[in-house]
Amino acid sequence: MYKVHCMNRISQAGIDQLFGTFAPARDLEDAEAVMVRSANMHEVELPKGLLAVARAGAGVNNIPIDECTKRGIVVFNTPGANANGVKEMVIAGMLLASRDILGSARWVEEHANSEYVATEAEKVKSQFGGFEIAGKTLGVIGLGAIGAMVANAGRSLGMHVLGFDPYLSVKYAWSLDRHVHAVRNVGDIYTQADFVTIHVPANDKTRNMIGRDQIAQMKRGVVVLNFARDVLVDEHAMADALASGHVARYVTDFANPLTCHMQNAIVTSHLGASTVEAEDNCAAMAIAELREYLLSGNITNSVNFGDVDLGPIETDERVVVLHRNVPNMIGRFSQILSDAHLNIENMANKRRGDVATTLLETSGPWDDAVISRICAIDGVFRARMIPGR
Repeated sequence: MYKVHCMNRISQAGIDQLFGTFAPARDLEDAEAVMVRSANMHEVELPKGLLAVARAGAGVNNIPIDECTKRGIVVFNTPGANANGVKEMVIAGMLLASRDILGSARWVEEHANSEYVATEAEKVKSQFGGFEIAGKTLGVIGLGAIGAMVANAGRSLGMHVLGFDPYLSVKYAWSLDRHVHAVRNVGDIYTQADFVTIHVPANDKTRNMIGRDQIAQMKRGVVVLNFARDVLVDEHAMADALASGHVARYVTDFANPLTCHMQNAIVTSHLGASTVEAEDNCAAMAIAELREYLLSGNITNSVNFGDVDLGPIETDERVVVLHRNVPNMIGRFSQILSDAHLNIENMANKRRGDVATTLLETSGPWDDAVISRICAIDGVFRARMIPGR
């Protein structure tokens, strides 16, 4: 039974599913798989026997992806599992930014002991006035699981919606409301939107993608929302834009010493996916991914190896080979199997960039010598045998 270590708390429903299939690893060094949410894995030593990491969430910037790839550790995430929870926070953020609900609530709290609070509230309510979001233009950058749901919600609230995503998948394209207008240039969002919300992964290409130049293109009085990752926005530029009034509100789910002291910022404590439903959904998806990979070698939602599925194991065993995507790698595997008088019965191969996954089933049993010969091939990260029927 494979041992799994949880680096963060997961929901009880997740615990019940996880340890109904796998054994708990009390210490990380004993783990063959890891479940993680926000823990920083860059600061820990990865155990030699680690086979997989499942992130119960979408972002994986807390995981050393390159190191995992070199060591043949498959990293999974759970795209879409927490999308509804984040979508609802974005809607709440737009409402909080357009109506001074927080200021009004603070005033009531401060005057709660006054017997004239009702009368006084009528006199001061104009101080907390705002505007409606219906009829305003919402610009959504990134139309994946969350962005698509936000775009559709904006339409339901009567907003004009512009969406930008140069890598829009067919799956999420079909899910979009037909009235969402997809733009080819993100600059169209900056110049036209009253609300700009960003939903892209954090990487070297997207870091500070909303900076001084992008903010300068925006309408004066724009509201910017960031429930994706703090590094997507140049926060020093945002602080200046808020102070000048060019940006009316910055709504972010990422508290730090800078955002907490920004003028006209609404900062929450990373609540985007903090719902019972989102935590259950993320845990369930992550566990299903681990179960399928560890017990059958099939890969779904990996961020470092391509998705591959050979179905149920139909022979005595299946071998998973994680390797570089270089010419003649399959030929070298075939030669080793031929030398061992093994015939390939079923095979699947999937590349992702410069790495690949190969699943192999043969006519006879493998032995340690065959596995060792495959592992010795230059460019092979790991080969693992899984018992079958």
